[in-house]
Amino acid sequence: MNNFRHILANTLVANVTTSYLWFALTFWVYLETGNVGLAGVLNGLYMGLIAVGSIFFGSIVDHNLKKNVMLFAATCTLVCFGLAAMVWVIWVTEDDVSATNPALIVFSALVLIGAVVEHMRNIALSTTVTLLIPENERDKANGWVGTIQGASFFATSILAGVSIGYIGMEATMWIALGLTLVTLVHLIPIKIPESRIITSEETTLPATGTDTVSSAPSVPSAPSAPVSSGIDLHGSFRIIALVPGLLALILFTSFNNFIGGAYTALMDPYGLELFSPQVWGLVLGVTSLGFIIGGALVGKFGLGANPVRTLLLVNVGMATLGMVFGLREWWWLYAGGIFLFMLTIPAAEAAEQTILQRVVPYRQQGRVFGLAMSVELAANPLSTIIIAVVAQAYVIPWMATDSGQQWFGWLLGEGDTRGMALMFAISGLILLIVVILAFFSKPYRQLSEYYASTSQDIAGHQANSLATD
Repeated sequence: MNNFRHILANTLVANVTTSYLWFALTFWVYLETGNVGLAGVLNGLYMGLIAVGSIFFGSIVDHNLKKNVMLFAATCTLVCFGLAAMVWVIWVTEDDVSATNPALIVFSALVLIGAVVEHMRNIALSTTVTLLIPENERDKANGWVGTIQGASFFATSILAGVSIGYIGMEATMWIALGLTLVTLVHLIPIKIPESRIITSEETTLPATGTDTVSSAPSVPSAPSAPVSSGIDLHGSFRIIALVPGLLALILFTSFNNFIGGAYTALMDPYGLELFSPQVWGLVLGVTSLGFIIGGALVGKFGLGANPVRTLLLVNVGMATLGMVFGLREWWWLYAGGIFLFMLTIPAAEAAEQTILQRVVPYRQQGRVFGLAMSVELAANPLSTIIIAVVAQAYVIPWMATDSGQQWFGWLLGEGDTRGMALMFAISGLILLIVVILAFFSKPYRQLSEYYASTSQDIAGHQANSLATD
């Protein structure tokens, strides 16, 4: 458990560092160029590369020792940030920054690659929970993983803006480079007990077979598919198909992210209508504490006996909050709603992680985690663009008319943000309906039953083996 705590702490610093530098870069680029399109392209590339790269990252995680994967990711990030620093010193001129400046493009590309590659560690961390944490404690461990993600978001939202505002891009870059080196050095002595990798030469295990890791004895496991080299999308899809209800879970989460595009697209514009930019930044920082507190609560109390049910119940709460927090132009309603929304996110993410860690064979978890992350992440940027266009072109203007007020004024009141509030309410209602239907669905019952009847307790069996030796 001590090793796991060290890994968590190391991942926290690594996540904060890369996000800090990346968001500082996007802030700086916008402030220097005033080009909204360039800032949007940078953010779009960041999300898109993470979505596409997750498939490749998952394969790397499955075919290599988890410690080596983390070292590789940290080293790649350090090299990219180091090269970016060289480009800055030799080539970038702060007085001549533009969207067509080749020095800026190369500098941004190196920072982008370093920030994206670091996400490989997050997939490795999810599989490390399976390896190091006994099965009955995994939900709590996943809660602490959510806590470090929340802490990363909290620190990044505050530090990036403050850093660019007070010390500038160059000092920010050197701080990030130094912290990246520190995380790499700290990671080297941490031990993750995993002595060998299951290779493609080994045959498929039956549904009630074993999944061997290190010298652990046989443990009941989820059904396995043939393990092959490379990306192995076919093998990942086969595993997902073999687990009853798992495909529905991934599609459900992807749909949630698609609906969540309403909040991604409109949350900042809505907040900036209620607050000044400075206050809105502070509100985001404070409300992101909900993410930390939510993860800590999961880490303390767990998710209950059936995380599939917990996942749906949490989504009921998220849908309700999404419908309510924009009903009036009251700052406390919006800020409080965001805080509670953040509070629920770690439980939803921990529930999905806990389910996958039990029902997906350890040897293929990296690829399934990567594929699921890719599909789920891809849904949000797509819906963000669609919803932003629809809101700007149709919904917001319509709600400013007498017709819009007659239809929904009784529900949403008056104000300049009623069009965005209507989009929030519609999105929350759609999600609530889908969640209620999911409660009565066959995949929900199948996955709940399968989760209850399946076990993959690698850490627990290793501990028992050591105790009897």
